Amino acid sequence: MKKTKPLILITNDDGVTAPGIKALIEVISQIGEVVVVAPDKPQSGMGHAITTNETLYLNKISLENDPITIYSCSGTPADCVKIAVNEVLKRKPDLCVSGVNHGSNSSINVIYSGTMSAAIEAGIEGIPAIGFSLLDFEWNANFEEIKPFIKKITLEALENKLPKDVVLNVNFPKLKQEEIKGIKICRQAKAFWQEKFHKRKTPQGRDYYWLSGEFINQDQGEDTDEWALNHGYISIVPVQFDLTAYHATQQLNSWNWNE
Repeated sequence: MKKTKPLILITNDDGVTAPGIKALIEVISQIGEVVVVAPDKPQSGMGHAITTNETLYLNKISLENDPITIYSCSGTPADCVKIAVNEVLKRKPDLCVSGVNHGSNSSINVIYSGTMSAAIEAGIEGIPAIGFSLLDFEWNANFEEIKPFIKKITLEALENKLPKDVVLNVNFPKLKQEEIKGIKICRQAKAFWQEKFHKRKTPQGRDYYWLSGEFINQDQGEDTDEWALNHGYISIVPVQFDLTAYHATQQLNSWNWNE
């Protein structure tokens, strides 16, 4: 009996034409039946935003001699997953992969990431999901070096099944394949962005601001994603979308709420 290929949804936040998603399609199409639903324009830093006050558009992209089904969506990365599950796919996919993001989504960056929010949205829908990111912000970043690792991680996730309600946040260091030391399961490093706003003026004299900042890592632990990436390892952080601070419930229950 012929084994059915897994159905895999691919999305991202850099847009459907980004080199990172093209690299991901090349790898994942070797593993399963692929359907792509991705933003029609860059949506970096959108976090888990969804579109509620505007119309959404979905356009099928036909590529010559390419059997892969590709759609561009006018919405956010989370929108892409929602519309894929509800309007495009005939059944729930076996896996959702998001990326490959151009730039880091390690540490606190996971909060702002459209790439990871798409993966988390899939997790909320009950779909095992992985977000992939490469620590290279260049549009023409070299994704060839990480393709074997993407394939390995994806196959492991399909074979072993991810824990319930857990999504993987995978970050790759900007290294050649032979320089990567291996894969480490990590925790998210405690870090933050020290923001700066550059104030400028338009030709018409109106003030505007441009956001920049410095990444500050406060965490010296050797079990973090930042440590792994800085020492030549691929970091994998298991992420959960239940944001309850369980460690705080006992203390909060000791307060005089009802007196």
